Amino acid sequence: MHIGLIGGIGPAATDLYYRGLIERHAAGGTVPEITIVHADVKTMSGNLVSGKAKAQAEIFARLVARLKAAGAEAAAVTSMGGHFCIDELEPIAPLPILNGLAPVADAIRDRGIETIGIIGTRVVMSTGLYGRITSARVVVPEGPLLDKVHDTYVAMAGIGRITEEQRNFFHEVGAMLCRRQGAEAVLLGGTDLFLAFQGRDPGFPVLDAADIHVEAIYRRSLSA
Repeated sequence: MHIGLIGGIGPAATDLYYRGLIERHAAGGTVPEITIVHADVKTMSGNLVSGKAKAQAEIFARLVARLKAAGAEAAAVTSMGGHFCIDELEPIAPLPILNGLAPVADAIRDRGIETIGIIGTRVVMSTGLYGRITSARVVVPEGPLLDKVHDTYVAMAGIGRITEEQRNFFHEVGAMLCRRQGAEAVLLGGTDLFLAFQGRDPGFPVLDAADIHVEAIYRRSLSA
């Protein structure tokens, strides 16, 4: 199946999805069909903060139309934050949308996790991944720390790079969710958080929402 990706939100996240799909296909001896279109991360971030889900869905729908014109048969948003408008996007998109929220919720349930911590954007944390996590108790950073996690994440995602200070901060927040709030694992609810955790052992179990989504896209891409 020809997969269309809405990229650019942010640059590192797009690369994660693209590389993840290529590597999986290479390991399986298959050749992927992938087309990527660019969405503006600043526009999306502004609509996310303002709660303008309909406006962002319309932007995404126009990009999905470009993907369809390029031959794509299904499309995915390469950002967990970008899923804030997924319910508004699915009815108006000219292609099926490979929603990343359901696979993440399924992964938490299938692992038998009873308490999950989340770090990511403010809306992802405060809504428990847009309300999709129902099989586990959700814990998030509290008070001003929630805003600091959001601000640090947005600063990192906007440029697609991370500082050592930012990496240490995310690791400390995850450890605190486990130590103080009883999280059995921490969900990376922001796609670009792989920059802070990939190839690192933070000392607590981690579930990467983006990687789970990539795996689901890969499996769908193998279908006719």
